[in-house]
Order: sequence, then structure tokens, then C-alpha cells
Amino acid sequence: MNNYETVLILNKNLKDSEIDAVTNKLTDIVIREGKVKEVEKLGVKRLAYEVRKQKEGYYLVINYKTKPDNVYKLERVCRITDEILKFITVKRED
Repeated sequence: MNNYETVLILNKNLKDSEIDAVTNKLTDIVIREGKVKEVEKLGVKRLAYEVRKQKEGYYLVINYKTKPDNVYKLERVCRITDEILKFITVKRED
């Protein structure tokens, strides 16, 4: 198992309950074959450029340990989830 970090930008108009629902959906995928180390909710920040006609987004960072195959499952769900504007996953060395 490897360490990964996924940074997500969510729609800024989401309610807290909707943000929690997206967070739970993603962490449930990780928990199936790994372990969530930390979830950081960074709040609303201005974007460098417009994404889907949005100038601001809600930033969320998830640090976790899992198998590479599970990362593909997580990214697939990120692509089809309408609330997520952008995301990136990086493999961490620690």
C-alpha cells in the first residue's frame, strides 16, 4: 500500500451537509481497501481561472494509504460526481 493525497475543488455553493456527503462518499471508497489518515477542509478560495463558470471553489484535501487500484476507483467517482469541479491525486513519499 502507498500513501496518496487527493486535492479536490468542490462547488462553492454546496451546503455543509452536501460537502460532508461528498467527503463520506470518497472516504468510504478508500476505507474498503485502505486507511484514511486525514481530511482537511480548507474552505472557499478564489480560483486562478474559471472552472465551469465558477470563480471560487471549496477546497478539500484527503490524505490516505491504499492500493493503486483503489486510487483508480476513487478518481472514477470524482470524474462522475457533479459537485467536484477539479481534483488531483499525487503519490506521497512519507
